[in-house]
Amino acid sequence: MSAARLAVSAAIAPVMDAPRADATQVSQALFGETLDVLEDAGEWLLCRLRGDGYEGYLHTAMLAAPPAAPATHTPAIPQTLLFPAPDIKSAPARPLYMGARLRVSGRMEQFSKLESGGYVITSHLRPLEAPAPDAAGVAEMFLHAPYLWGGRSVAGLDCSGLVQMALTMAGHADVPRDSGDQARRTGAPMPLELTRGGRLRRGDLVFWKGHVAMMLDAENIIHANGHHMRVAIEPLRAAMTRIEASGGGRVTSLRRP
Repeated sequence: MSAARLAVSAAIAPVMDAPRADATQVSQALFGETLDVLEDAGEWLLCRLRGDGYEGYLHTAMLAAPPAAPATHTPAIPQTLLFPAPDIKSAPARPLYMGARLRVSGRMEQFSKLESGGYVITSHLRPLEAPAPDAAGVAEMFLHAPYLWGGRSVAGLDCSGLVQMALTMAGHADVPRDSGDQARRTGAPMPLELTRGGRLRRGDLVFWKGHVAMMLDAENIIHANGHHMRVAIEPLRAAMTRIEASGGGRVTSLRRP
């Protein structure tokens, strides 16, 4: 399989830093996302995701020919189910995750039929042209999701994956995958003194070296982190104290998307 352009056919496709199953997962690609093949390594392909430009190796078993027409919808909730028939008792149902790219070809009662096959509850979908009104509200949907290095779904995600998903679902374009790039390119920079006195606002981003969190209000953040090993809410000041004490350093930058 070495076509110039492919699409993800699995619910989640690990993106690895080397062409082998025991390599490190650096990101994930979700169902329907498209990618360009840069190098053929047999069962593994070095690919560049078209959505965020991220590069890594994906296994050919999780890839297929791209759809003929563009996607129209994505799940509006962290996880929905793909049913084989328009019946909630039909089995086996498979997961689809927020961020998946789906093309709806018809509707039947409470179901939307997908051009790629199967049925999804219509109320679980959001048209791509109708983004969520609040990025922080999207992030809150992932509360208690497990921390996973390179993850991009409610089944497991990392700090930058949570921020990227929240901002992308809220209509922000070209959100980078990694926290370092987000700190340089996402939104407008703000002075560090705003961390004092409750002057930050909902949706602002707080960066440490290798880590990012999103403000929920003037005092509290939400972030996927290795301390709690899940998506957690905590006071910014408490997180700053804990991260510095553990060797993670001080806040390096603030950005307002």
